[in-house]
Amino acid sequence: MKRVVAIALLVTTALFSPATQAAVSAQGRQVESLLVPVTGTGGGATFAGTFNLLRFVANDGTVNAVGVLTGTVTAAGGQTTSIVRTVSFPAAITQATCDILHLDLGPLNLDILGLQIDLSRIVLDITAEPGAGNLLGNLLCAVAGLLDNPSGLARLLNRILDALG
Repeated sequence: MKRVVAIALLVTTALFSPATQAAVSAQGRQVESLLVPVTGTGGGATFAGTFNLLRFVANDGTVNAVGVLTGTVTAAGGQTTSIVRTVSFPAAITQATCDILHLDLGPLNLDILGLQIDLSRIVLDITAEPGAGNLLGNLLCAVAGLLDNPSGLARLLNRILDALG
């Protein structure tokens, strides 16, 4: 079963699509956590559930993600086992890119007062790469991600208003 959980967590890093959810810390203050869908297969079994990322901790020189894994393991024979466990695993930082623009224009034929213009198909893809020293890439990825989570944008704008007021 640990093998299925490990595979599921590896699949999660590839399919990371979080939804934010409020959580309460041990001190009673509200903090953000991430709910990450987790699916995986291994050894004839399948796993489907969620990983609720609560915090990151330093462990022997590496950064580990700590959270609660909740889900169901279905064995090849159809038997199911529910899981609710606190788990910790090394967090990997990957270089991602942000899609900024995809423009696909078909062939274009214009006749402007006797001037013939023929344009072949044009495909334009613009991506931004964030990282150290990539000022424009960092800026465009941050701007492109603002509308991914409208509640996050609303929270950010409310913090700005509170700071101004």
